[in-house]
Formats: sequence, structure tokens, C-alpha cells
Amino acid sequence: MQLNSNMNGKVVHGIVTRGHGVASGNAKNSPYPQGSLAMQMPFFKSLGLDLNGYWLGTLNVSIAPHAWTLLRSDHCFERLTWTHLHPAETFSFVQLQMVWQTQHVRAWLYYPHPETKTAHHQNASVMEIIAPRMEGLAYDDTVTLHYASDKLLLS
Repeated sequence: MQLNSNMNGKVVHGIVTRGHGVASGNAKNSPYPQGSLAMQMPFFKSLGLDLNGYWLGTLNVSIAPHAWTLLRSDHCFERLTWTHLHPAETFSFVQLQMVWQTQHVRAWLYYPHPETKTAHHQNASVMEIIAPRMEGLAYDDTVTLHYASDKLLLS
């Protein structure tokens, strides 16, 4: 896939790190054995974001020492009730391009707003990324994320 020219040339490099394992369902004792993302995807699709073809989990990418702030999202789903196990959550998504070795893919920053999320919070230097499976990608690999400067602010 070609990198999208409207990404305004902003780039950040990050390291793939371990996450909580809840989105993919890999966490021990997870209340969502199939993964929270698999449960959420039909809701996202009905609201206009089709994630079919993407891996059913998130890649946690540390951009430390940078932290990121959401300025504007491509999709925002407010107060979405997707499970009976906790209150409704707000989710934002920002389109990115992710590059690893020779693989270039369209990806999404997945941002469950912390003010509506009851558990499994992320550090401000970690970006949760939804992407197609990238064969061979592993923990501690460096990826490059291309993003639009009007959507994310890095500090």
C-alpha cells in the first residue's frame, strides 16, 4: 500500500510492546475470551467503521520519550454500550500508515477514552494500533507511524 499523501509528513518511530491482552482475548482471566475488539467490531461497523480484514487485537507501540494527545479523530463513537460488564465507553479512531520493514499498511489508532474506561489504561507514550496482521512482526520491533499533524500532537 502506498503511504497516503495527506498524512502531512509527520512521522514517529515506536517499539512494539506487550499490552494487557484484553483486546485480543489473550489475557488470562479476561472477561472477554474472544477479545474485546471482536465484541466491539460489529458496533463500530454499524456506526461506519468497518475493521474487517484487521487483526483482532491491538499492537501496543511505545513512542517514548514522546507522549501523544488526540486533537481530532476520524471517527468518534460516544457512550457506546458494547457489553453489560461495565458502563458505556467513548472510542476515537485516527487513520495512520504503519511501516515495518517492507510492509506498508493502513492502520488505526484505537483510543478508548480513559474518562469512560474502567480498567486497562495505557501510558500516554503508548499508542494502541489496529492493523492487518504483519507477518513476522514481534515484540521489540521498531515500526514507523505516519500521521496527520491536525489529528495528533506529540510532545
